[in-house]
Amino acid sequence: MATKVTTLLIVLLPTLLTVLCCVKAQLAYNYYEDSCPNVESIVRTQILPMLAADPTGSAAFLRMLFHDCQVQGCDASILLDTENAEIASRRNFGIRKREEIGQIKSILEMLCPGQVSCADIIAMVARESVAFAGGPRIQIPLGRKDSSTSSHQQADIHLPSPRIGVDQLSNIFTNKGMELDESVAILGAHTLGTGHCINIVDRLYNPGPMDTMGLTYELFLKLQCPTKVPITNLTSVPNDSTPTLFDNQYFKDISLGRSLFGVDSSLALDPRTGPIVKQFAADPEYFFRAFSSAFVKLSSANVLTGSSGEVRQRCNQVN
Repeated sequence: MATKVTTLLIVLLPTLLTVLCCVKAQLAYNYYEDSCPNVESIVRTQILPMLAADPTGSAAFLRMLFHDCQVQGCDASILLDTENAEIASRRNFGIRKREEIGQIKSILEMLCPGQVSCADIIAMVARESVAFAGGPRIQIPLGRKDSSTSSHQQADIHLPSPRIGVDQLSNIFTNKGMELDESVAILGAHTLGTGHCINIVDRLYNPGPMDTMGLTYELFLKLQCPTKVPITNLTSVPNDSTPTLFDNQYFKDISLGRSLFGVDSSLALDPRTGPIVKQFAADPEYFFRAFSSAFVKLSSANVLTGSSGEVRQRCNQVN
């Protein structure tokens, strides 16, 4: 009998070790329970004064997460200052607040040296930014690792244009495990922040079939962006009428033809997504639920875990 048990253990041991390895390598809601148990409160304590000092910061941190996750997964590659840096991509125009992530990392290195990844800090800061602006408080799993590579060519390829249609949008987010309503909800992040004329003029002066908007709103945009080639890249226009609040105003606005980007117009007009837009416009709680679920899926897709990445000592350079 003992021989049979020993034989069975020898046969099963590789499988058991593989399972244990994989479980350990996964994201977890209690990932830092032993290594840095107060990490979430530390991040919250550090970021709230920054957001209070600059109400536009919520949009900046949320956009940083989206752009980081869209290229190579959520791995803090957007923070690296390498020769081929991802941040140099034309698609990352206007990304800011990277230094603030580095400041929070410095605090965590003093309190929990070598434990908390820059990728997790980006995710936690984006989560706090949504809540600070009036949105839902989202629980997210942690344990992401940082990458050692960064490529502006990959960013050029994988960061979507503001003029993508519903088919492209659906493909991008379906690959991250999202349902259609979650894909629409994640675009509700446009409820925060502004858009630059460089991303607007094409649909103003060379509109496509889905680039419809109310006449009054079109005139307003042309006053803000009066030339086909922007005179300056600094001019920006609010994404919706409450650009520092995380609410469902974005969906109300695009339902009425006040859509800043081409993708916003497509969402409102496409028969697959138009009804969802109207539901979110009428029911903010439904939007918050769908956005929360989408946020977790986006920030957890294609991440590095376990020994696949590293915990950088400084967010802008590899160890």
